[in-house]
Amino acid sequence: MRDNQIGLLLQDLWSDLQEPNVLWQAGVLALCAAAAWGLARLLQWRAPDESPLALKRGAAAFRRVIFPLTVMLLLFAGRAALGHWHKTNLLTVAIPLFGALAGIRFAVYLLRLTFARALWLDASERVIATLVWGALVLHLSGLLPEIVALLEGVQFAFGRQALSLWTLATVAFWVAGSLLLALWAGSALEARVMRTQALDSSMRVVFARLSRAALLVAAVLVVLPLLGVDLTVLSVFGGALGVGLGLGLQKIASNYVSGFIILLDRSIRLGDVITADGQHGVVSRITTRYVVVRALTGVEAIIPNDTLVTTTVLNHSYTDKKVRLALRLQVAYGSDIEAVLTLLEDIARRHPRVVHVPEPTAQVTSLADSGVELELGFWIEDPENGTQNVRSDVNVQILREFRARGIEIPFPQREVRLVQGKTPN
Repeated sequence: MRDNQIGLLLQDLWSDLQEPNVLWQAGVLALCAAAAWGLARLLQWRAPDESPLALKRGAAAFRRVIFPLTVMLLLFAGRAALGHWHKTNLLTVAIPLFGALAGIRFAVYLLRLTFARALWLDASERVIATLVWGALVLHLSGLLPEIVALLEGVQFAFGRQALSLWTLATVAFWVAGSLLLALWAGSALEARVMRTQALDSSMRVVFARLSRAALLVAAVLVVLPLLGVDLTVLSVFGGALGVGLGLGLQKIASNYVSGFIILLDRSIRLGDVITADGQHGVVSRITTRYVVVRALTGVEAIIPNDTLVTTTVLNHSYTDKKVRLALRLQVAYGSDIEAVLTLLEDIARRHPRVVHVPEPTAQVTSLADSGVELELGFWIEDPENGTQNVRSDVNVQILREFRARGIEIPFPQREVRLVQGKTPN
């Protein structure tokens, strides 16, 4: 719809508002909105939990656009019916507005799918749709040019360049749009890089982070000159950023630099079992600011990269994922030690998670007060699945076999003797 057509339509609408018959149009509009609201409530269909992801996303998109689309369709029918007796300029203006609302809601939902981890977009979906729709309403009503002229009249000097509020708003809009496009391209590139099996997992993360940062910088450097903004203005922000890094943000900057050091030297990789900063678990995520260590209890520890670079980290799977586990126990002195050692090795060998190379070994460590102290050592190659559960399984099997064979596990005992002497006179 061209601007001159919009102007004529708004003039006709203004003339309709001066007449009492506009109440018929308002009534039809309210009736269509109420009917669409009721139909939208009835058609709020949700895909079952076992449905494919594409069906769930389609159902979610349908729930977001069903109300404005239903209003638009009912307004078409209402305008056709009312047009036989009255003017319908109000309905003609309302139809594209509700159609635009449906399109805006659908576009914002696509942004949510693109940036699935952006919680701010999830929380502000309705706000963004309302703002964009409000700008469209101002444009169709003819108020937007007046607001633009008002914003252009407010100017101030920024360095050697004069800027207006409208210029800043335009720059913010296009920069935000270009950044969203760069983030989308970066997410697509990151997903593609992370699927490349020829690269190490850490190098994949490095390339993904660098590509996203390069796209963001390129988006800003390309958009600002096109809008007439001198890039030398950014030198002011660069100086302020340098002062901030020197005063209060040096710890954050250190974490980012440490993150790239960790990714480049590959000292910590995804899936490694580490102990750092008092936390033990599997590295589930590496970012440019922190590393997520997931314990076997399900608790996730977020450790700053600076801590991992400046302190000692125990990487249990740095060169080899195999981990040796040791169990200590005692048997009575009257036991057949050679047979007990062979039995212990056989018990460990039968566990499905115990590897056969190196072989399990059982040894006599000391001759204790209550019995012969033994140690059973064996290796596993999947410590990320837990170590205590393997110890528990082997201990239970040892108790079962010892009881079946009558092998005694001694416990400390004390023998007290009462010596009865002569009774003094």
